[in-house]
Amino acid sequence: MSKVYEYVTERILKELEKGEVPWRKPWDGLPPMNWKSEKHYRGINPFLLPGGEYVTFKQAKDAGGSVKKGEKGYMVVFYKTIEVNDRERAGEKTNLPYLRYYTVFEVSQCEGLERKRVKNPNANPIASAEEIVAGYKNAPVVLQEGDRASYSPAKDIVKMPYTETFEGMEEYYSTLFHELAHSTGHEKRLARKGIVESAGFGSDPYATEELIAEMTAAMLCGVAGIGSTIENSAAYIAGWRKRLSEDLRLIVKAASMAQKASDHILGVVNPLEEAES
Repeated sequence: MSKVYEYVTERILKELEKGEVPWRKPWDGLPPMNWKSEKHYRGINPFLLPGGEYVTFKQAKDAGGSVKKGEKGYMVVFYKTIEVNDRERAGEKTNLPYLRYYTVFEVSQCEGLERKRVKNPNANPIASAEEIVAGYKNAPVVLQEGDRASYSPAKDIVKMPYTETFEGMEEYYSTLFHELAHSTGHEKRLARKGIVESAGFGSDPYATEELIAEMTAAMLCGVAGIGSTIENSAAYIAGWRKRLSEDLRLIVKAASMAQKASDHILGVVNPLEEAES
């Protein structure tokens, strides 16, 4: 399993080395999905795949198509469980999750397959973003005041500068999604360590919580159709390269928690994971 974490982190680090931040990469309103099931990929996978429609070699073959000769696929990871002997309770079994991967190909890399979706020319990303915010059940209070966006766990309040102080409404909602992501960590919601325990600035729990919020905001922007509006500074990229190199499991762990945060805001209950078949 450690090899999968290593490979995923290596992929992310290569993106950072090129000056690109995967969790700030827009999908142009079309997040990556499986061509057969038409379900969006979840967890770390949206950050490993460009926007598009993907199939396994078998899915392409079963649909009467084929992968073009010489095409290189993309990695998709997923959790499975394995039954093992419980170390603390003799004679009992327990299920342990482990990370696996398989390879997918974008339909442009295949022959005999047609795309199933097109971008809606009448889509309104800002209206979609407003719907996401309005649909957040038992959400924190959002106040427009001050010149800095923030979330207070003690008061369960999000503070946002007035909309006119942003470059545009896309930047406003991208920032708001980040702060709402933090709010999902409140003890009455998902109770994440970085929020419940008031992690100090620069600490590992603080950094993990920031990564969770950034990835959650990216997921929500993808749902709304909003592209990244944040400039990636050299210092920002260097900081994440260092942290991810030191903890090979961090990016996968943060993506998993970000998916839970996104699901919480969107009201997604018992989502189905994308299957390999």
